[in-house]
Amino acid sequence: MSREKIIHFFALFGSTSTLLCCALPALLATVAGGVALSALISAFPWLIPLSRNKDWIFAIAGILILLSGILTFRPQGKIACTLTGGKGCEVAGGFTRAIFFVSLGIYLTGGFVAYALVPLLRWVEK
Repeated sequence: MSREKIIHFFALFGSTSTLLCCALPALLATVAGGVALSALISAFPWLIPLSRNKDWIFAIAGILILLSGILTFRPQGKIACTLTGGKGCEVAGGFTRAIFFVSLGIYLTGGFVAYALVPLLRWVEK
């Protein structure tokens, strides 16, 4: 597996972990209340230590997504594809861009729910 594929994989994995550790419990507590959150925690007790380290998880996932974006949209890859002239470059490039944007969307959603949703709801209540 190439270095680029490994970085793209870990970017997707890291952004998904932001949803699991922080966004899902926060959203569940906001929408369904404490009972639903306690049921989730009792089913998946590893969420507690994971959510205690959410700042590190978001920082590492953000760095991985940034690296993935640099590798996806760098100009050298476009030059290599024009030199080879193969259609495989277009298909692989489209798939890589899709994975990048899915990872970015998951990361931004997790960040919004984990850091901005509760202060926003408190501000709306006032």
